[in-house]
Amino acid sequence: MCVRTIDFDYSLPKELIADRPLPRRDDSRMLVVHRSTQTIEHRMFRDLPEYIREGDLFVMNDTRVVPARFFSNDGRIELVRAELHTDVLWKCMVRPGKRMKIGRTVQIGHAVGRVEAIDEEGYRLIRFDRPVDEKTHARLALPHYMNRESDPSDKDRYQTVYADKEGAIAAPTAGLHFSEEMLARVPHAFLTLHVGAGTFRPVKEERIEEHHMHTERFMMPEATSRRIAGARRVIAVGTTSVRVLEHLAGRYGLPLKPGSGETRIFIYPPYRFQVATALLTNFHLPQSTLIMLVSAFAGRELVLEAYRQAVERRYRFFSYGDCMLIL
Repeated sequence: MCVRTIDFDYSLPKELIADRPLPRRDDSRMLVVHRSTQTIEHRMFRDLPEYIREGDLFVMNDTRVVPARFFSNDGRIELVRAELHTDVLWKCMVRPGKRMKIGRTVQIGHAVGRVEAIDEEGYRLIRFDRPVDEKTHARLALPHYMNRESDPSDKDRYQTVYADKEGAIAAPTAGLHFSEEMLARVPHAFLTLHVGAGTFRPVKEERIEEHHMHTERFMMPEATSRRIAGARRVIAVGTTSVRVLEHLAGRYGLPLKPGSGETRIFIYPPYRFQVATALLTNFHLPQSTLIMLVSAFAGRELVLEAYRQAVERRYRFFSYGDCMLIL
């Protein structure tokens, strides 16, 4: 089956892109998609407990976002650190890449880095002559569509209230809607997937099966795998949680085994989900791997209709935007 990237496109007015969070986390709107009846409701996130059944388990990604964006002293080079091999050896996504060929240097504060290698995905391996002063120069890597740099408020709001294990570059944004009060009202368990720099990379191939998916590190605790095995319905909070669940099921079967590792699972239609039976997610960029995953879960036509209605009703889109519950 040939699936084209263009099949997951939609039109979005720029003013619907949320570049700031709402004053309260749980004031978001929530579009509810019922797959069995092919119907759509328009609710508020605070209504979420109305959809909970006995035996439900919300599975959440407890990764913590770390400041990973750096700029050269002259402001001409942007680095997003994907991996910290040592204090002075970084794997980075660089913009513009043409300025950072092997042997080129970049200065951040007093530290001078030199490009030692470029891998097949375009990441640069950069070695610095001394550790970079991260307290001075590190910033949160907010998505470029926000069209702004991070400010002090993002240190709290671009982080879930249950963020625990450091390592993500981008937030698992479906979890941003949960306040401490809402978290206490839903049965939940945690896994970890450190969202990487690759989440910002567009799908450039015409045929999506030719897209080269990025790798991300994950951890599945034993306590969470046991609770999943005993749940009647697993509600994945975010596409990141889905990827861990489905990676483990595809690799080792059911019941899920605890453990850690890396995944580059790419989920797109047609795909048979083995663990996730419901999904809470934000609205995603056109032609992105995330809208492809959601389309695999709910069906492309139904998802695009939901997005059409969300645009028509002026929902807020992307990381700081509203959410969708797929049942």
